[in-house]
Amino acid sequence: MTRATHRRARPFPPAALPDRADEPGNRNGPQNRVLASGRMSRIVGVAPVLPEYQHTQEEITAELARLIPSTSNRRAVMERLHAGTRIRTRHTALPLEDYRDLSSFGSANDHWLRIGTQLAERAARHALVAAGLEPADVDHVFFTSVTGIAAPSIDARLVPLLGLRPDVKRIPSFGLGCVAGASGLARVHDHLVGHSDDVALLVSVELCSLTVQQTDDSTANFVASGLFGDGAAAVVVVGSDRAERMGVRGPEIVGTRSTFYPDSADAIGWDVRDTGFQIVLSSRVGEIVERGFRPDVDALLAAHGVGLDDIGVHIAHPGGPRILDAFQTALELPEHALDASWASLERVGNLSSASVLHVLADVLDQRPGAHGLLYALGPGVAGEVLLLRWPD
Repeated sequence: MTRATHRRARPFPPAALPDRADEPGNRNGPQNRVLASGRMSRIVGVAPVLPEYQHTQEEITAELARLIPSTSNRRAVMERLHAGTRIRTRHTALPLEDYRDLSSFGSANDHWLRIGTQLAERAARHALVAAGLEPADVDHVFFTSVTGIAAPSIDARLVPLLGLRPDVKRIPSFGLGCVAGASGLARVHDHLVGHSDDVALLVSVELCSLTVQQTDDSTANFVASGLFGDGAAAVVVVGSDRAERMGVRGPEIVGTRSTFYPDSADAIGWDVRDTGFQIVLSSRVGEIVERGFRPDVDALLAAHGVGLDDIGVHIAHPGGPRILDAFQTALELPEHALDASWASLERVGNLSSASVLHVLADVLDQRPGAHGLLYALGPGVAGEVLLLRWPD
């Protein structure tokens, strides 16, 4: 195993803000939010972080073959599924050998709380430094994780650790799963449209390795144990008035769209058992993307007078090869449109809600005036799409 280095937080230098007075009106209902001049939010700092333990996919597969009792035939299935993920390395919260001692949901959750809080603090500090802001500047915190639970939640523990103000507004979220990185950005944007001088902090922590079920030799558990990695991320977003006073660059969140796909509750999620979170994972997720994702994207873009051909940056949740292929097919994208997401999947695996934020950090240095789409799916099945624009 090797120790991972911190991925550098991404800051934005000062720049003039674009004129938004000519933006078109909303033609597709309240979910497609068209912003009047100045009614926007801007991403000003992104910090992806990873736990210190890094392993090759082969090392992880070999250890899991010892942990999960199965016949030789089932073990061959696990090895084949792991090899098919196109993942090269993943990071874990604990050294691989320590997972042998995780005997209960409680012990796994204790590790999630301890290590997750450390990663959250690290990510938040780096994101604030990248934005040129202090913890006391933060007005609103949106925290998300679907791999552990605690009350008080990790965001509450960040208040004294970071030195956040005692009147900071907090929203801890559980249950959004992989879509939460995108949904968290969208909900932060919603807040900032109505609080244009505020600073918001989105924090995502996912320690997926702590949820692997050591008594489950189902195909779903094999797929999940070969696909998900551990990681965290923080994003600082500011309202229009604060952005103007700061004179910052960085992509503007132009609009968002949320979608709930009916009759899909059994496609992805958790079943809560005495041993913890047992994965629910169906091949239907890819089918849902191919069948239903394009109309939602088209509706959001049409509301803002933008077409798919105008999108130069795709920030897709790297949910796995099947999901990325489904995004590619649904949107009829050119061959290399999702290269950033494929690269993230290969390097760290699927980090659940943190994944799309890691991809966001990788593509921040875009040409002036470029439009981008950021999108993800999660339990429900629910989807979230954000339209971004880089400053001129």
